[in-house]
Amino acid sequence: MTATLDLWPIGNCQVSALVDRAGRFVWGCVPRVDGDPAFCSLLDDSAPSAEGARGFWEIDLEDCVETRQEYLRNTPILVTRHSDSAGNAIEVVDFCPRHFRHGRMYRPVAFVRIVRPTAGSPRIRVRLRPAQDWGAADPVKTHGSNHIRYMLSDTTLRLTTSAPIGWIETERLFRVERPLHFFLGPDESFIGDVGDTLDTMLEHTAHEWRKWVRALATPVEWQEAVIRSAISLKLCQHEETGAIVAALTTSIPEHANSERNWDYRYCWIRDAYYTVQALNRLGALDVLESYLEYLRNIVDNAKGGHIQPLYGVGGEAVLTERIAPALNGYRGMGPVRVGNQAYEQVQHDAYGQIILSNAQAFFDRRLYRMAGEEDFRALERIGEHAWQVHDKPDAGLWELRTKSHVHTYSVAMCWAACDRLANAAAALELTERALFWRDRADRIRDLIESAAWREGSRRISATFGGDDLDASLIQLLDLRFVTPADERFQGTLRAVEEGLRRGSYMLRYATEDDFGLPHTAFNVCTFWLIEALWLTGRNEDARALFEEMLTRRTPAGLLSEDIDPASGELWGNYPQTYSLVGVINCASLLSKPWSSVR
Repeated sequence: MTATLDLWPIGNCQVSALVDRAGRFVWGCVPRVDGDPAFCSLLDDSAPSAEGARGFWEIDLEDCVETRQEYLRNTPILVTRHSDSAGNAIEVVDFCPRHFRHGRMYRPVAFVRIVRPTAGSPRIRVRLRPAQDWGAADPVKTHGSNHIRYMLSDTTLRLTTSAPIGWIETERLFRVERPLHFFLGPDESFIGDVGDTLDTMLEHTAHEWRKWVRALATPVEWQEAVIRSAISLKLCQHEETGAIVAALTTSIPEHANSERNWDYRYCWIRDAYYTVQALNRLGALDVLESYLEYLRNIVDNAKGGHIQPLYGVGGEAVLTERIAPALNGYRGMGPVRVGNQAYEQVQHDAYGQIILSNAQAFFDRRLYRMAGEEDFRALERIGEHAWQVHDKPDAGLWELRTKSHVHTYSVAMCWAACDRLANAAAALELTERALFWRDRADRIRDLIESAAWREGSRRISATFGGDDLDASLIQLLDLRFVTPADERFQGTLRAVEEGLRRGSYMLRYATEDDFGLPHTAFNVCTFWLIEALWLTGRNEDARALFEEMLTRRTPAGLLSEDIDPASGELWGNYPQTYSLVGVINCASLLSKPWSSVR
């Protein structure tokens, strides 16, 4: 079966797995999202039946003719139903435990599968073949009467099950006559009845997720899309530290054979800002509070100096990029990259996004910990750096590897850093500091308005030194740098739409970069366009385009990073936080009010 992005994420904010349309685990890293993938067959083009195939977990119904999948309502708990030609059937429930236990959140490095016979006398084959060293080797195995141990490079996983261990080891077909339970988790003795324990974990995990969803302030329209996006964004948070990864995968190409294969399992300051901004609109303050704790540690360790564009989920600064040679890539389209060289880049927008992420904490009285003067003083060091670099070249938000310009988006983010510091100082009644930062914000504004404006074409350029189009210019509206009625913005929007729109989709830019011309549209840019259309009065166009984007979601209700404008096929890492942010923001903006249905 050719790999697709028809994938269903499960997870618990410590580990996650992607389940394909056959109900097979094809991606999942341990002991955390940026670890070695025990399940890596998504990036291995050889068939699971091939000799030496590894990196998957399959529960295969003999003579299967139909498979249907759905999530349990308002959870990331997946139910896959298989039936064969004779009417025999099973259902498989997949989840990662996440619930309160002994006064704290229980989120082990663990995956649970429950197999239930639902019709006839079904026969299954279980093939659990974790990989290690990025698909290069099988782990050493040992076993006991009710378990199998897999000694991986970074951890040891133990499968505890009520199924016959010998039949799992030999991968033989056997009849399912009762529910079977599988717990692949820490190398610890399993205490208690495995069936009762996992059934209880399932119940508690479902309750925990539904309680979290119940607190969301969703719009009245498109609730299903918003809730699924919110759950998946939450899965992208490493709850232990508060970091938010850009996606759960690495090396899904931006388009076929592009070599634009990047590792997104890290915390980009920019992407995380957009994620917390979207979830804030739904009232998911737990994500914001955890992320701010992560950010405060990043700021402390920077000691007021350079801020990288991205960090590891534990705050690691060095993310050396390398190739994993044992995996040939998604559909054979390598390379498979581990790490991301962008950590070495200079991207000045990060200073603005740190302060923008923190700004709410100076005003929101719902928070357990509101920001105070000490926090403001720490952020002033970030603002000072934004001021020092605001007119200097950088790699830009699209992370150009061999080009450097003064990017309007980056300068605008530095303006936002100073502007929001002025607002925070005013909230703290630090009048002198408010005036200081307001003056700096005004001076950066004056620079942008003079250096980025192109009188001849009546629009703003993406760079100070050129006459470039870039979808990021639309974000000047979200930053409150311009208003929808501003003729400068309207001229810029027209130019961006004419130059970068391809049917229903938006490119990031249409000029050559390090890898030539981009071939796919960038999904979040289309959502930026939808917001701008709505705010400038083109409401019908905005709704039609949003509805079109919703039809492009996978059966799981999610989006990747990119889309082919001609075929509508999804490309790029998955699920992509940027894209899910777009779903939430647009639904919140375009939806009719709750008063219309009450």
